[in-house]
Amino acid sequence: MLQQTQVARVVPAYARFLKRFPTLGALARASLGDVLREWSGLGYNRRARDLQRIARLSSKGLPRDVAGLDALPGVGRYTASAVACFAHGDATPFADINIRRVLGRAVLGRSATEREAVELDRHMGSLREPVRWHHALMDIGATICVARRPRCEGCPLSSVCAYTGADDVVRRRQLRFATSDRRVRGAIVRALGESRHGVTLRALRRAVIDTRVPRLVRALAAEGLVEVSERGVRLPTR
Repeated sequence: MLQQTQVARVVPAYARFLKRFPTLGALARASLGDVLREWSGLGYNRRARDLQRIARLSSKGLPRDVAGLDALPGVGRYTASAVACFAHGDATPFADINIRRVLGRAVLGRSATEREAVELDRHMGSLREPVRWHHALMDIGATICVARRPRCEGCPLSSVCAYTGADDVVRRRQLRFATSDRRVRGAIVRALGESRHGVTLRALRRAVIDTRVPRLVRALAAEGLVEVSERGVRLPTR
């Protein structure tokens, strides 16, 4: 839930989601439509679909090792390593954007690439207390070694840090959310979530008010996030 979603939005959604689906079994037995309704407001609905796929594939429990976690639907190497570390205390290297910035600036004088940061973490990370080590790096990156105007004077790494204060933030041009396909996809799923029986494509276009609706409905159907029939469009019932 925290991937690309603000903590303030995740906290109440997390509690609500666990109340509705307290176990892997409960999540596996629910329809994808109901899972998507509970996920509403978090965006990136593929994550909800993959989470339920994981529950249905892992009725006896989730794997504990990085390789097993990495093999689950929608779980990449970073997430697998982070879960193995924080849930099970494994001393496995990984790097989010904060760790990349802290280790990169401290050693290289600039933010590191993911590959560089993982290698730095592999050589410098704590084998005895990997959870505290990674929490510390993430907290420093989130509160002190921030992307712009870092608070170097209050940083515990200031005496050994190679960063000189140069702007090392990579600026990428991003499509505005208000005009993006992602916004329309989310609006389609929300509109369908309000109806248990689905709606016609014409009614869906009126509700969302965007010419991309037919194309994005086809894309959502191909991803298994909606069902399309002669009667209309609806969230999956299985």
